[in-house]
Amino acid sequence: MTANTPAPVVSIAYHSGYGHTAVVAEAVRTGAADSGATVHLIKVDEITDAEWELLDGSDAIIFGSPTYMGTASGAFHVFAEATSKRWFGDAWQDKVAAGFTNSGSKSGDKQHTLQFFQVLAGQHGMSWVNLGLKAGWNVTTGSENDLNRLGFFSGAAAQTNNDEGPDAVHKADIATAEHLGRRVAEHTRVVLAGRAALAAAQA
Repeated sequence: MTANTPAPVVSIAYHSGYGHTAVVAEAVRTGAADSGATVHLIKVDEITDAEWELLDGSDAIIFGSPTYMGTASGAFHVFAEATSKRWFGDAWQDKVAAGFTNSGSKSGDKQHTLQFFQVLAGQHGMSWVNLGLKAGWNVTTGSENDLNRLGFFSGAAAQTNNDEGPDAVHKADIATAEHLGRRVAEHTRVVLAGRAALAAAQA
């Protein structure tokens, strides 16, 4: 990208019940910031009017939640329903979207949570960015330290043992989340540059 390419504004709208998903959110933030994005971390269970405005003004929104009982947390569902006010006015139309989740099991229906995020993004007319990584840890030469060690493709998925605290979030899952943040920031930069080029061509 050239120096004239606009820096994307990325917001991470997430809920964390016990701190594990907050660690993943921080990793996503690090990846996006390392790629030159301005990043806002927004806890959806404490969201303010000013933070709703930050979401409205963002170029990309990344959704995050633990997976509880096969879907996103109740707090995230409350937030998702509240976004209907934005849906009525197409406030998030054509924004970039992505998602991440964490649960105690290796799978634990995390895919369903990611699909919930995808549907939410689709309802708002957003453009979904997937993880963009092949699955790791699926050959004899692989290891649990591979990126995307759990083999999810729709977004970043992390696993943390139920009897361990946030400091036990796996380093490979943190690195995978950082990759997602970088990918979203870079993809959003391409989208912004394309829109700017189209506007210039039509001027």
